[in-house]
Amino acid sequence: METLKSLNGALGEKIGMTHLFTDDGSCVPVTVVKVGPCMVIQRKTTEREGYEAVQVGIRQQKPQRVNKPLTGHFSAAGKGAFSVLKELKVNTSRGEMPEVGSEITVGQLFQVGDFVDITANSLGRGFSGVVRRHHMKGQPATRGTHEYRRHVGSIGCRKTPGRVHKNKRMPGRMGGNVVTVQNLKIMKVLAEEGVLLVKGCIPGPRGNVVTVNRAAKK
Repeated sequence: METLKSLNGALGEKIGMTHLFTDDGSCVPVTVVKVGPCMVIQRKTTEREGYEAVQVGIRQQKPQRVNKPLTGHFSAAGKGAFSVLKELKVNTSRGEMPEVGSEITVGQLFQVGDFVDITANSLGRGFSGVVRRHHMKGQPATRGTHEYRRHVGSIGCRKTPGRVHKNKRMPGRMGGNVVTVQNLKIMKVLAEEGVLLVKGCIPGPRGNVVTVNRAAKK
């Protein structure tokens, strides 16, 4: 199988977590990631867009569920419509850029022992208070405290400047952020199934779309 050295990563889907036994008998927790197959929809070049990248799509869907502008956009590749589109960086100094309509698989990018950075949206926790969101101590449980045990306490100044400062830790929406976990080791590659077994955990729930990139600090 031809390797794609020019491509920095691929899109995938979090399947769940399990464990893997190594040769020395130790049990390693791993996350199962279904990578691709990613279909190349568009190429971005330095001459036209000012940078080098490819737009890839995963999760094929029915063409009638796509509007007319996207239908014309997908027709260039001739591989149907996709519900998830994302750009991936390309370094043409390391190899050729993939052609439009070509398929990117996990076996072309990663091997056992490689390190990857995985980016995904973390779990959304909804509206949360300061004790859960910022790990504040809260108010005393006794000594006259009444209905304020998990409150933040004083949030502003008495006189000057007489307002609440910006970036004050307050109750609010928790989670649902873009999180990158770096330097995760690939423990096993199932090329035929398009599956990676990555040591450790990654953000988001099962079925979450993730971006698997080559490790930037390794």
